[in-house]
Amino acid sequence: MNKLPAKSVKESMVETNNIVLPSHANALGTLFGGVLMSWIDISAAICAQRHSRRVSVTASVDSLSFLAPVYVGDTVTLKSKVVYTGKSSMVIAVDVTAENPLEGKPRKCVTAYLNFVAFDEKRKPTSVPQIKLETAEERELFEWAAERRKALLDQWRKLPAHDS
Repeated sequence: MNKLPAKSVKESMVETNNIVLPSHANALGTLFGGVLMSWIDISAAICAQRHSRRVSVTASVDSLSFLAPVYVGDTVTLKSKVVYTGKSSMVIAVDVTAENPLEGKPRKCVTAYLNFVAFDEKRKPTSVPQIKLETAEERELFEWAAERRKALLDQWRKLPAHDS
């Protein structure tokens, strides 16, 4: 049974910022998707570790939707928050916006959901604090993530074995 005190979503929120440099871009002058995915994973990992106070690793990327391009020179803001907790797992939502710093108009570029697992000193999954749901939006996201997680677990169980 999980005896850890519950934590609010706000307690583990993370906001990070990056500037898109030419070394981050493809031939079109837009941010490589893989670079942005790395930034998303790092931001989500910080959030998961802040929530659990444990080393937490990416178990899967549930959803990652590219909504708008990000250009060289843009400022990218990533906002990560815990939206669901299981026994040792957490679902982290990451919203990504970009803005041309000369114009100052943020645009939503990516929405992502990642699954993390917290580990103890012996590298075994360990309990995480539950989240205190304080708003209607937090409750709605929690319920959506719980349903989504159940569907994903059912899907994973049905995957055929692969021999390399």
